[in-house]
Amino acid sequence: MKYRMKSKSAGIFLFFLTATAFAGDTNLPSIIPLPQKIERREGIFKIRPEKRILGLHVRSGTKILTDAASLETGRYLAGQLRKSTGYQLPVGLKAEARDTKGSIILTTDNSKTTLGAEGYELTVASDSVIIRASDEAGVFYGVQSLLQLLPPEVFAMKPIQGIAWNLPCVRIEDQPRFQWRGLMLDVSRHFSNKDEIKHLLDLMALHKLNTFHWHLVDDQGWRIEIKKYPRLTEIGAWRKNVGFKLDPKDTIAYGPDGRYGGFYTQADVREIVAYAQARHITIVPEIEMPGHSTAALAAYPQFSCTGGPYNTDIGAGVHNGVYCAGKNESFTFVQDVLTEVFALFPGKYIHIGGDEVPMDNWKACALCQTRMQQEGLQNEHELQGYFIRRIEKFINANGRNLIGWSEIREGSLTQNTAVMDWIGGAVAAASAGHDVVMSPMSNCYFDHYQSQDHSTEPHAIGGYLPLDKVYSFEPIPMNLPAKYRIHILGAQANLWTEYIPSIGRVEYMAFPRLSAMAEVVWSSKSSRNWDDFMLRMQTQTRRFDQLGVNYRRNTPVKVAY
Repeated sequence: MKYRMKSKSAGIFLFFLTATAFAGDTNLPSIIPLPQKIERREGIFKIRPEKRILGLHVRSGTKILTDAASLETGRYLAGQLRKSTGYQLPVGLKAEARDTKGSIILTTDNSKTTLGAEGYELTVASDSVIIRASDEAGVFYGVQSLLQLLPPEVFAMKPIQGIAWNLPCVRIEDQPRFQWRGLMLDVSRHFSNKDEIKHLLDLMALHKLNTFHWHLVDDQGWRIEIKKYPRLTEIGAWRKNVGFKLDPKDTIAYGPDGRYGGFYTQADVREIVAYAQARHITIVPEIEMPGHSTAALAAYPQFSCTGGPYNTDIGAGVHNGVYCAGKNESFTFVQDVLTEVFALFPGKYIHIGGDEVPMDNWKACALCQTRMQQEGLQNEHELQGYFIRRIEKFINANGRNLIGWSEIREGSLTQNTAVMDWIGGAVAAASAGHDVVMSPMSNCYFDHYQSQDHSTEPHAIGGYLPLDKVYSFEPIPMNLPAKYRIHILGAQANLWTEYIPSIGRVEYMAFPRLSAMAEVVWSSKSSRNWDDFMLRMQTQTRRFDQLGVNYRRNTPVKVAY
């Protein structure tokens, strides 16, 4: 059933009416994303500490026992529980344990390989808890579900008294629908510091998301240290003002000299990559080219067609700069940059953007026109294809695969290049054998408004993307033949930050919409139910409260389009 909100009070009434009606039909825990199979059983498992009186052992407490492969995940679980319960649960190898009764067991032994590397089984009985998976990633996701079986206060940042830390007895068998479950954050327009990125990675892990697409460079800022080209961060990482007609007080990203911006040192990047890896999140860096390169050209204008000047300040200088495709030096520069990027990011994919390339400079550039003649190119669009293919060969030669936005399809790409579809072309790309990540503006652009009444929302770039429209998203295009559907890797949400100057605003725009996206890419299509999702979101928002997430609280119910 679809509802159209007539007023704020009507919307709240309908939300609770739906939730109350559905509550009588289910006794299942509120896990997001919804597991593939979940069965509620009788009883509970109590997590409790060891009890001592006058220093004498009186009662054994809960232990966390693991195999060698799962030991780090066991320590992660113990750390998460320690923050909210105050319990110092011991972590040890199960092979060395005399008795496993009363324990939480994490193991890769005797697992179902049919569940894949990210799938898991979770069995909670009154005398033990067992998480079993074929790979440590699956064990980690089983731990995320275990935490969501506990009261929401388990996500508190300090010990809370008076809570019964009980797990309901359940049997869960789970695995993701898609292998790419992502979030893109643009830190070029507005910089997020190292701790803020880690916080966002924690929230991704809670939702079993596994790909963080890090948009590190664009016209308004270059955010990653490149040692061979220090001016990229000395000049390109800063501008005079916040810009975008935003209040300067809405952000804290200022340098000691008052300039606006910031960047990550290579040590910062390694630390963040390791933090993500511990949460089974792969970071895909985006280094924009050949367009969206103003910040780089502000630092090194010799790699443009005109020689500059370029300026990262909003409204000043030339924006949407483009590298000169006629200069071999331009290719040397971007290859040098990518060489340092390769050393920092161990993942399979390197994102090079490739979108919205301005052609005017190329049309007026004698060197670019000469390049076109030499290569037999008919127009500047083919010159863009030449640029992408040349970089593609370099990336492939270094053992990585290129991924870019929809526009990269204009060139003749090799089979292992992936397309991130934001404006169409997924069917053609997948049918040609390219892997595709779905990210259409219609359902995945979280910089869009969450209400049609803009007076109730922070200023946004435009558009309208309510929660239910995210939840209704189907990543596999309807007209894609079945034999090519294997090429749809998954989907991701995009947070472009022109009007999102702080991590608090990032959270407001991301949540609860990212909870909906997580269910789209993890859970089976047939299991998705809006009323059930909204019921479970009541518990999820209580978790957000404990985590201090600035989520959007007045989310409306399903509307008619």
